[in-house]
Amino acid sequence: MINLRELVLSILMEITEEEAYSHVVLRDVLDKYQYLDKRDRAFISRTTEGTLENMLLLDYIIEQFSKVPVYNMKPLIRNLLRMSVYQLRYMDSVPDSAVCNEAVKIAAKHGFYNLKGFVNGVLRTIAREMNNIRWPDPGEDPMKYLSVVYSMPVWILEKWLMQFDFATVETICRSFMEERGTCVRCDFRKASKKEIIKMLRDQEITVKEHPWLDEALEISGYNYLQAVNAFREGLIHVQDASSMLVGETAAPNWGDYCIDVCAAPGGKSMHLSEKLQGSGYVEARDISSRKVSAMQEMIENSGAINIRAKVQDATVPDPESAGKADIVLADVPCSGLGVIGKKQDIKYKMTPARQTEIIRLQRKILHVVSEYVKPGGVMIYSTCTIGADENQNNLKWFLEYFPFRLESIDPYICEELRGPTTRGGYIQLLPGVHPSDGFFIARLRKNE
Repeated sequence: MINLRELVLSILMEITEEEAYSHVVLRDVLDKYQYLDKRDRAFISRTTEGTLENMLLLDYIIEQFSKVPVYNMKPLIRNLLRMSVYQLRYMDSVPDSAVCNEAVKIAAKHGFYNLKGFVNGVLRTIAREMNNIRWPDPGEDPMKYLSVVYSMPVWILEKWLMQFDFATVETICRSFMEERGTCVRCDFRKASKKEIIKMLRDQEITVKEHPWLDEALEISGYNYLQAVNAFREGLIHVQDASSMLVGETAAPNWGDYCIDVCAAPGGKSMHLSEKLQGSGYVEARDISSRKVSAMQEMIENSGAINIRAKVQDATVPDPESAGKADIVLADVPCSGLGVIGKKQDIKYKMTPARQTEIIRLQRKILHVVSEYVKPGGVMIYSTCTIGADENQNNLKWFLEYFPFRLESIDPYICEELRGPTTRGGYIQLLPGVHPSDGFFIARLRKNE
């Protein structure tokens, strides 16, 4: 018998104490225990993701009823309390007594016999007083209100509030906590949209068409992605609409030579390959040989003949590529703050110091890969983050020192997305404001 709560606790420990990535750990666990029924798998996913998503809020609640500050607790006890308080607050189908009893048993099983009373006392008090929690007042302390209610680190909020108004920042934060379906890209070389939708609905999967892109669908109500026939047969690929807009904005012409310099996991490269309709050539590069092997396997499974994966560090110049590419995709490493809804732990792991390091890396990559663009060619700069530091400020720096100019992206996007910045050459997508991840895309033309 698998103890689901122990499994969740082990996942949380790996993420919070060993700095593993939440989406990777959870995916690996669900792969390992795919024989569990749908309800058990849903409990694992919801409790793990919900605890991570609401971690600062859960700590706030715990500290109202614990004499020991959360940061002074043993890591296992800290995570045990967090996941238990999440169940007490958000999972009505789970009896409070079961949550408290199981937490005490787990504490004892892991050798914390002397803390059984502490765990039991804190959780039973919280269960009893849940409706009497004192929440920060948005009028008196708006920053603390946003930070606690949406479990968002203050330093991130401070940066966003310098660029957006309070209502927009709250919309972004709220959207990260809303449940969304999975956005997929259809491969129309293999089946029509009508055929793909029918195939999905035949499996009782809920399908919604995306307002921006014909090839984008949002699916939900499935248990396990590998069990979705259309996915297993390569008719659909997981990719957010914001990421698909990179390929749309690149708009390759027949026969173009394209280099994707930070390609893994390969969705954008494959999208370019499809848009070239078998012509031209796409080189999907990445520094990780493991990721490159995975991309090459995906390419071979797809049957595409105009694309290959290659190990190449984007920060190291490749003289053979100088001045040869019609299109360079520079979807650079970033803070990832636009995809917090999918990777809840990113907001806790990112720090101002790490972001500064990332900006230096972004600029180093841009410096190197701009050489690959032929005169008159195009470079697409993109990130899956929010905020001027990694986006508009990088553009300003780049245009100051390199022979490129911004070019309107209006011809490549739907009317709904067009505005002053898109005419000027870039777009910042915001979760909640737009039906997508947070994403930044700019189109740059190299001077001839």
